[in-house]
Amino acid sequence: MRADLPGARTRAEQFDQAVLDAAAEMELRWPKDIASIDFAVDDVPPVPAGPIVPHQDIVLDGGVPLTRFTPPGVDSRGRATRARIVVYRRPLELRAGDSGDLADLVAEVLAEQISAVLGGGDAG
Repeated sequence: MRADLPGARTRAEQFDQAVLDAAAEMELRWPKDIASIDFAVDDVPPVPAGPIVPHQDIVLDGGVPLTRFTPPGVDSRGRATRARIVVYRRPLELRAGDSGDLADLVAEVLAEQISAVLGGGDAG
């Protein structure tokens, strides 16, 4: 199979593309609000020291984080950081039946996270 065909992409690459597509759609709908947010993908959420408490910065399903928002701030070197939404690949893949379901689920959880971050506005 040719490397430039969609079927030749790894699951991780397909997931990354689903996140990019969903983020681009959100950016078209809310350009001013989304322009200052970076999007990232991690395979799995970090293991917490204790139980995960529901909070607007995390989209949970059964106690498992699907996305996490980190507000802008300052890193350990004193440099400004941008707001970021991290989407966790494996928990979402496990909840989706196929690649079409996965793309829909990614869009849904991003909309839910953005809505929470923007104060419950209509992001879905």
